[in-house]
Amino acid sequence: MHATRLVTILLLNALGLVLFFSWYLPPHHGFWFDIDKGIFFAFNNEMVDHPGFALLVAITNFRGFDAVSLLAMGLLYLWLWRRETPAGRRRMFAIGITMLLTAVVLNQAGHLIPEKHASPTLFFENVHRVSELTGIPAKDASSDSFPGDHGMMLIIFAAFMWRYFGFRTFLVGVVIVGLFSLPRVMAGAHWFSDIAVGSLSVALVGLSWWLLTPASDYLVNWFYHKLPGKNKPNSN
Repeated sequence: MHATRLVTILLLNALGLVLFFSWYLPPHHGFWFDIDKGIFFAFNNEMVDHPGFALLVAITNFRGFDAVSLLAMGLLYLWLWRRETPAGRRRMFAIGITMLLTAVVLNQAGHLIPEKHASPTLFFENVHRVSELTGIPAKDASSDSFPGDHGMMLIIFAAFMWRYFGFRTFLVGVVIVGLFSLPRVMAGAHWFSDIAVGSLSVALVGLSWWLLTPASDYLVNWFYHKLPGKNKPNSN
């Protein structure tokens, strides 16, 4: 591994740690609480003033809507898949499995952080629940919202897009992160910092060591050579 790559990893780790401790160490989470509170009440009041907006928030936080985020990621992956050779498609399958395993491990690692708090809809009193405003059983509360699981999965997807498919694909991944992370924040099921601090800091630290070293490539190559199916390379 080149020295410049190691420096990049260490800088990303430092950024992740600074981001996390800027939230974790100050009493009541310092300036992050003011940001979180402002964002939550801006959306919460907007839902009361504009029923159409409340309906949008409810629909995008309905459990079934999670399939739409999976569809968006799947369509991007399918677009890349269709441009590949058979051998390239086999490699993409190996990358996909590696990405799923990475998401599981990092999600579990994130829950080792010694912090647990309820979502803003449960923290504040006299707030509006989108499920009550619209009658739609939307996800608008969580007893343990940190770090944001949904946001972390989306960030991991975007990072893998950059690592294996280039910067332009990463930008599409970033759009997907924004579009499908925001509804949870709008509904009050997550604080903004659950994603901007929790999900992102775990990703910065964990993914830098995984994607910027040969580690992920080793696992991708292992799956590429070991998985059954067509176009399996010779073991010679």
